[in-house]
Amino acid sequence: MRRTLCLAAACFTLSLQGCSAAAEANYQVESVVEGISLPWGMTWLPNGDMLVSDRSAKLYRVRDGAIAAEIDGLPAVHVNGQGGLLDLALHPRYGASDEFNWLYFSYSDPSGNGKGSNTTLARAKLSDSTLVNLEVLYQAGPNTERGQHYGSRIVFDDAGYLYFSIGDRGARDDNPQDLQRDGGKVYRLHDDGRVPEDNPFVGRSDAIAAVYSFGHRNPQGMARHPQTGAIWAHEHGPRGGDEVNIIKAGANYGWPILSYGINYNGTKFAQGTEREGFESPIWYWDPSIAPSGMTFVTSEHYPDWQGHLLVGSLKFRYLQLVRLNGDQITDTSVLFEGIGRVRDVRQGPDGFIYVATEGEGIKRIVPNRVNASGAH
Repeated sequence: MRRTLCLAAACFTLSLQGCSAAAEANYQVESVVEGISLPWGMTWLPNGDMLVSDRSAKLYRVRDGAIAAEIDGLPAVHVNGQGGLLDLALHPRYGASDEFNWLYFSYSDPSGNGKGSNTTLARAKLSDSTLVNLEVLYQAGPNTERGQHYGSRIVFDDAGYLYFSIGDRGARDDNPQDLQRDGGKVYRLHDDGRVPEDNPFVGRSDAIAAVYSFGHRNPQGMARHPQTGAIWAHEHGPRGGDEVNIIKAGANYGWPILSYGINYNGTKFAQGTEREGFESPIWYWDPSIAPSGMTFVTSEHYPDWQGHLLVGSLKFRYLQLVRLNGDQITDTSVLFEGIGRVRDVRQGPDGFIYVATEGEGIKRIVPNRVNASGAH
């Protein structure tokens, strides 16, 4: 199974460039809103307003291409390194009744045990421009002053379970393979924070019951497959070895025992790339693209992208079209080089693809035939 995209061969690079040009020929990028410097997560209210988290501990409501309000009521957020206000998600039944009108968000939380912070998952309700009824659902610990690898993405599955990721917090030899420690994990909860009784490690004294899978480095992209319902995630590798994984209950994804990457100084650390009892990635990138954000394309606005994935690249400032055949990735191609350091990619309720870029605000991909004034 092919799992790598190698940019070293000139002939392949030329082929890739031709493929990329064809893939983006029918589309253009337009600016939706400026003035959000470090957008991290996006979601939409039933009335069409967009909520955007800014890593600098700001939460914005966007309406008609402009910031309509900055939302008050956030808890204390430790803005440091890679930490801050992170992902957003609405309850899947948001708008059905007040019972379900919850906004979920993750952030680097300075409260708890120790100096620094760790990743926390919380929910609150939105009253006008203020968050109310704040509830902490999961608080990772202990805190650490390492300002890296907080994760953290939030996804609901078809059954209403909530999945969220926490990176290894820069402690690769301590956290990812230890089921009694937070970090380097994907977790699963009920929508109110309760641990499902069928979580894979429930009842074990040597494991955190909320853990669903482990052996991860720093998952910063996660999405539900629209046909199978499976949760897909990608994660940062070190120097090489960014991965795409299909998340399975109780599975060990190998970090740092197994990896296709090496240390940043060029030395090796992993014991190999595959081993019985460990889950192998369905794809990896070498060199690393620093992936962030991902979405399955289902919209009729993009007929040649339907059924495939879009993944953002922080490092190379582009999108990647990741083509699928069932649960296999067949190839990838580069889209919109120079679009910006992509932090998140989402398909909005209007069917358009929205891209959150650091320092350049929120952008939208529209078919060439759609006029910018009529694409909303």
